Amino acid sequence: MKRNKLNMVIAVALCATVCFSSCIGSFKLTNKVLGWNESIGNKFVNELVFIALHIIPVYELTVAADAIIFNSIEFWSGNNVIAQSTQEMKGQNGDTYLVTTDQNGYTITNKANNSTIGFVFDSNDNSWSVSANGETTKLMTFIDANHVKMIGADGNDMIVELSQSGVMAYQEAARYGNFALK
Repeated sequence: MKRNKLNMVIAVALCATVCFSSCIGSFKLTNKVLGWNESIGNKFVNELVFIALHIIPVYELTVAADAIIFNSIEFWSGNNVIAQSTQEMKGQNGDTYLVTTDQNGYTITNKANNSTIGFVFDSNDNSWSVSANGETTKLMTFIDANHVKMIGADGNDMIVELSQSGVMAYQEAARYGNFALK
């Protein structure tokens, strides 16, 4: 009888966590698994892996973990623990850097001198900016699926095609021009 009461208390606690948080959440863990699945091959391979992950119940477990644990933590703390991570990396010059990932971008910290650079994505205008020494500069803005607007060598905006030839043209402009960040 004690076991039934314990199971009932656990079930009520889990339901209360979901019910009282009133947060749909971002389901980051489930989306990471889905993103991985979409990146491994063509649509037929993806479908086979998708079915296999349902049979094994990987998707069911990630949805449950997101709904009960991670989305509740995100609601109460404002941070999603799945979306955030920190990795330590060695640079070419031997310095050690901490790369912190959050839902808006990356922060790179040089451990030797404690300087930081932030790369931030703004979903309002689909742009990436760099932030250093208290100043923020927009690096690129996505115009459509094939073009971005970037700072040109003369300091004016330049439209760059997202292709090998477009990137090479931008590299040439950077090599022979003085880059002025606005």
